[in-house]
Amino acid sequence: MRRKLIGVIMIAVQALGALFFIGNIALSTLGLQREPIDWRLYEFMEIGAAVALLIGLVMSTRLLMQTQRRLGQAQARLQKASSGFMEVLEQHFVQWGLTPAERDVAFFVVKGFSTQEIAGFRKTSEGTIKAQTNAIYRKAGVTGRGQLLSIFIDDLLVDRLTELAAPEQNELRSRQAQK
Repeated sequence: MRRKLIGVIMIAVQALGALFFIGNIALSTLGLQREPIDWRLYEFMEIGAAVALLIGLVMSTRLLMQTQRRLGQAQARLQKASSGFMEVLEQHFVQWGLTPAERDVAFFVVKGFSTQEIAGFRKTSEGTIKAQTNAIYRKAGVTGRGQLLSIFIDDLLVDRLTELAAPEQNELRSRQAQK
């Protein structure tokens, strides 16, 4: 909440500074007269507007750097999750004893492609893909796509819950060891 307020104030101050300079140029360009202002006050107004714009530049740069850092962290987490998912897929494919063709089909099924689309990717008939998906379901012990996908989701959720619980479990073990 505090950062938002600071951001709003910074934008307002920058806007006032920019309006001061733009207004000054517009009045001069249009040849409009204005009330005379003491030159010292005018200089302070110019300095204040320039400082506001400089502060805005510094704050914008800082915000951009923070955003880029967060984006990098998010991309790293996504990469880790993606590679983790591929590891889970591969473990199950090995455990079920899928053939290379069945692995390809299972991967496409998990990605949500239709039988027709998979047949197009694999340059084979839909009947072949149906036979392979039935073999995959049988080997995995499921009855359809939804159950197949739920196996992988359950594994990822269990891994994530284990990661989240690990610090608490370590703390509990250290407390027990101290007793």
